[in-house]
Amino acid sequence: MITVVDYGMGNVGSIMNMLKKIGACARASQTPHDLLDADKLILPGVGAFDAGMTNLRARGYLPVLHRRVIEEKTPILGICLGMQLFCERSEEGQERGLGWIEGRVVRFRFDGLAEQPRVPHMGWDEVAFRPGTLFAELNAMNPRFYFVHSYHVRCAHHEQVLAESHYGLDFTSAVLQGNILGTQFHPEKSHRYGMEFFRRFLDFC
Repeated sequence: MITVVDYGMGNVGSIMNMLKKIGACARASQTPHDLLDADKLILPGVGAFDAGMTNLRARGYLPVLHRRVIEEKTPILGICLGMQLFCERSEEGQERGLGWIEGRVVRFRFDGLAEQPRVPHMGWDEVAFRPGTLFAELNAMNPRFYFVHSYHVRCAHHEQVLAESHYGLDFTSAVLQGNILGTQFHPEKSHRYGMEFFRRFLDFC
């Protein structure tokens, strides 16, 4: 059973629809208790960093997430803001993040470029996955995923970087550390590429 954490900040319906298309058994959480028997978790997210952390805290998800992900090593996928919340801090706000990924979230800056790309980064972009990982098989498809973001993750350790993309500069578009997986892109909005990504998530860990 995959449980999608519904804390009022994500495209829960779109994710559920995509999981249904690939035949996955999934549900959206109503309370933190729904996370306790999940085989895998998905933390979606659209919006501001501080609002995301505030909502998780106010709805009682923080202690349960820590128990399931850090203590019990339940596989989790963070999408867009969900991935950013894995980090320690963000330039977007003052709240401390979950701290599962050592690094911080920074705003796009294109110092030195004569032509400044627009922010937010919005639309389809190529993603290159690190060789030797479960998701590297997707590289043969020349995958393109859908992005909507003004901030991106800067990992403290390069081995945490699962995939990179380019928008004025190279940036981290997916992270991986043990049972913790995150994507800056939206697989639920990325059609066949997103479906292939979710299929591999079913085999993750």
